[in-house]
Amino acid sequence: MQEPTQLLVMEKVSKSFPGVKALDNVSLTVKAGTVHALMGENGAGKSTLMKCLFGIYAKDDGHIYLEGKEIDFKSSREALDNGVAMVHQELNQALKRSVMDNIWLGRYPKIKGLPIVSEKQMYTDTKKVFEELGINVNPKTIMSTMPVSQRQMVEIAKAVSFNAKVLVFDEPTSSLTEKEVDHLFRIINMLKARGCGIIYISHKMEEILRISDEVTIMRDGQYVATKAAQDLTMNEIIKLMVGRELTNRFPPKEYQVGNEVVLKVENMTAMYSALQNVSFSLKKGEIVGIAGLDGSGRTELLENIFGSANRKEGKLILRGKEIHNRTPKESISNGFAMVTEERRATGIFSIMSIRDNTVISSLKKYLNHHAYLSNKAMAKGTDWSIKAMHIKTPSQSTKIRALSGGNQQKVIFGRWMLTQPEIFLLDEPTRGIDVGAKYEIYQLIMDMAKNGKSVMMVSSEMPELLGVCDRILVMSGGRLAGEVDAKTATQEEIMTLAAKYV
Repeated sequence: MQEPTQLLVMEKVSKSFPGVKALDNVSLTVKAGTVHALMGENGAGKSTLMKCLFGIYAKDDGHIYLEGKEIDFKSSREALDNGVAMVHQELNQALKRSVMDNIWLGRYPKIKGLPIVSEKQMYTDTKKVFEELGINVNPKTIMSTMPVSQRQMVEIAKAVSFNAKVLVFDEPTSSLTEKEVDHLFRIINMLKARGCGIIYISHKMEEILRISDEVTIMRDGQYVATKAAQDLTMNEIIKLMVGRELTNRFPPKEYQVGNEVVLKVENMTAMYSALQNVSFSLKKGEIVGIAGLDGSGRTELLENIFGSANRKEGKLILRGKEIHNRTPKESISNGFAMVTEERRATGIFSIMSIRDNTVISSLKKYLNHHAYLSNKAMAKGTDWSIKAMHIKTPSQSTKIRALSGGNQQKVIFGRWMLTQPEIFLLDEPTRGIDVGAKYEIYQLIMDMAKNGKSVMMVSSEMPELLGVCDRILVMSGGRLAGEVDAKTATQEEIMTLAAKYV
């Protein structure tokens, strides 16, 4: 059998930012018709390496070869024009425009001989791409009206539409359901058959072992190893990634759930979504998971409790007293905190520093004589957060957008910890976070329960819900389909309930 040709070669690539060396002589070789997984903890340099390839960052040192020819792209447009496409971890889309506008932005088809966009041609071309990839989305749909998972599939279709030789997928399944992941893998296998080289970045080890041919592992900005995927086990990958054995995926449960009911939710019905008549209770020191398929109402349930979405009807009873939580501000004052699903859109203030992002939800704590913010007090609070969350950053004044996705998520977690809430609402809290950092987040969640805090946690990862939660509510078609005991439930039982009202 003929050895696949080397499509992309990156040799000894280095990149530094003020105060941190993000890449230190990293090499990567991708063969035609193969999937090459790139793994490492948050801050290991995976996304930075890909941004150097894609022309977003200028490398400080090293060489990059595409089909034997040395390249050094100065912009992402230049990379796309030369056959390198990238699906980014954080979606950056024109949400008020249509699907087809987003796909052909910057390269609109024109009416022959006129400087006018051909809507008809754009629609036809979009339908052709979608039919080829098996994506069932109307090209005229406005992006903001679609769930994150569908927007992610549109982004994947856009990358494929460039007929790229090398496609980079950075955490492509972080917001996809299991069914959509299967669909994505069918697309990847089709691209492999065409001879494309796929670079696949993910923290989900089951996916990596299922889809990839080779795996390169990075740690602290340095190359560690490249091995055939079939020769690796999950434990070996973890050991190479974190430099140590990680014997348990989830921390042991060292707490008992109390009998005291902290929160009662009665007949929760949303104004503008399918959520209807959801009722349940939450006990002191309890971690309740929320499972369900995409569009089942999981996120909408948390948003309606937190006041970031409009309720049609329903009651919230906190420790026997009715509360209203009409706005997030009111919810925070009632002891609620919420970590949202989409970091970039609703989690971080990207142009602000880590300190600003950390203290922004608890500014009243840092007032001097009720008039001025104390820099010393804010620095102390941020320092606690950085240490408690193990955030990798050069300093508190670093802009949050310079951090890896996982470290950004830890900053958000630290922000809410400083508000000392009674009830945590977590929407995909470990999305895009590596295995070592996930364990730390799980430990934090369990420590909160141990200290008498109550947690509600949405997750698309079934093992995560079963490993961390005490009880799991299963949503289906906007309704509560049932609840299961996390200690005895199976994934099959949860999936059966999740399909109940679909």
